[in-house]
Amino acid sequence: MFSYAQDAYLETEVLQADGCRLVQILYRSAIDAIGSARTHLSNSDIAGRSREITRAQEILNELAQSLDHSAGDISRNLAELYDYVLRLLIDGNFKQVDPPLAEAQALLTTLLEGWEQCAAQTSARVVSSAPVWETAYEREALDCVG
Repeated sequence: MFSYAQDAYLETEVLQADGCRLVQILYRSAIDAIGSARTHLSNSDIAGRSREITRAQEILNELAQSLDHSAGDISRNLAELYDYVLRLLIDGNFKQVDPPLAEAQALLTTLLEGWEQCAAQTSARVVSSAPVWETAYEREALDCVG
């Protein structure tokens, strides 16, 4: 029952998300999959480890395919980083060792943090560029609610 509710929540979040939020959701899902794979590795659950690594690989492939290569260096660098993370996942799965998985998880966590900071800065710019009356009105409305 909990899994169904969690899946329904995620589906709603994805359907309402903008592009930036979707990337964050994908990073978080890949990070979670790698974390699960590491747990399965420590429990000697080969099938579970392989399933979760495959899930993380599919997410990374989706991220790589969605890159806008007209963006130049950023796109190229991300493609190379995704390729490197994919190789780490393959290495960790094949050798059945944790360090490549831990490195992959750490790299994706760093990327997620960067996207979260970018989203926060973009959101702050949008609010600061709003007309003064709109910002004051929003503050007044928040004061009334809170």
